[in-house]
Amino acid sequence: MKVKLLVPTDFSDVAHSAIQHAVKFSSIINAELILLHVVETREGIESAKEKLSKDEIIGKSYSSSCTINSYVRIGNIFEDIGDFAAEFGVSLIFMGTHKYSRWQKIVGSRAIRVITSSPVPFILVQEKLMDSKGYDNIVVPLDINIETKQKLELVVKIAHYFNSEVHLITNDSTDSFIKTKLKANQIWATKYLDSNKIKNSSHLVPKGKTLSEGIFLLSYNVKADLIAIMNLQDDSILGLLENSFQDEIIGNDYKIPVLCVNPHVVTKASGSVFVR
Repeated sequence: MKVKLLVPTDFSDVAHSAIQHAVKFSSIINAELILLHVVETREGIESAKEKLSKDEIIGKSYSSSCTINSYVRIGNIFEDIGDFAAEFGVSLIFMGTHKYSRWQKIVGSRAIRVITSSPVPFILVQEKLMDSKGYDNIVVPLDINIETKQKLELVVKIAHYFNSEVHLITNDSTDSFIKTKLKANQIWATKYLDSNKIKNSSHLVPKGKTLSEGIFLLSYNVKADLIAIMNLQDDSILGLLENSFQDEIIGNDYKIPVLCVNPHVVTKASGSVFVR
């Protein structure tokens, strides 16, 4: 059975960008791509089907061999994505998003809840299309939480397919306890990547810079194609996916796609995502 990737689409430019990323990804791992549009009433079904047919043509223009199927559901997009993904056994969701100010004003915390409660990882995409190299350079922030190590399982799978280099980054804390924990996680991550034959490098956030500023500086310097973050859903020390950090990373000015992973599903996902 083929791996299934999902793109919820509202037919916007960023949704078309997400389709392009998903098609390129699907072509590499021989996956089935599913397009989903949710309408509020039955009256919108036929129009949605016509637009989905056009989106399928757009997808096929990137790879004629990609298997693309589309579905219309009646309901609420923020409530139905997770249910649809579970019903169809989706392994990864690509979703278009705008810069965080608009993201917050238009969809607010509802879309954030879709991501943070999802049993499936998301790759959030702005207008920037995937180039011929794919996800060649991946930036991975590390914190002191043990769960953050789990996202490396997915990162390694992606890196294998794209022959990526992974760039680890940690805060340069003045607290000796935190500094020791961060160093231990960085050493573990490096060994894990080395054992999987993944090219990698390690970096510290420059003094005087916030974690997000350090991530963006590194992303610019290495020409990052993907940033991977873990949603810890709490206020633990140096937990990454707090609201302000999340908004900055998802809506970054460089328009770099962001992989969002929930820790409670990583083990399950790592066994199913990207398996031919």
